Amino acid sequence: MFGPQPGGGGILDPDGAMEHLAAWKGRIDRLAADTRTMSDRLQQLRVTATSADRMAEVTIDHTGALLELRLDQRIQRVAPEAVARVIMSTIADARRKAAAQAREILADTVGTDSPAARAIAARVDQQLRDLQTGESTPDRDPNRW
Repeated sequence: MFGPQPGGGGILDPDGAMEHLAAWKGRIDRLAADTRTMSDRLQQLRVTATSADRMAEVTIDHTGALLELRLDQRIQRVAPEAVARVIMSTIADARRKAAAQAREILADTVGTDSPAARAIAARVDQQLRDLQTGESTPDRDPNRW
């Protein structure tokens, strides 16, 4: 058990141990690169949504913050409360789309099988839900996923 293993490559075999460490380092390096790519893509995420009546169009960033709001001239003939509802529901739609796109980015970069990927996806969903309900997560940093 502790002696040389047939065919070498055992943990006590120096060459086998070096191969094992090199493979492990390769996996860690790939994970780090994939995580950087994921972070870069999430930081660049921008989502635009348009209301069903085309009265409002909004663009949000990766944190769900409103970057741009475009309103059609028809809003002048609509009650302010109705305009506000259209804007808010369009922002909520954009945030749902952002969450879906963020999940796609996670799947494309770090995968969905690891506990870390599942935790990141849950955090993204929670952050965007908090924005929709007006709640905030105490440790939430708006510049990080």
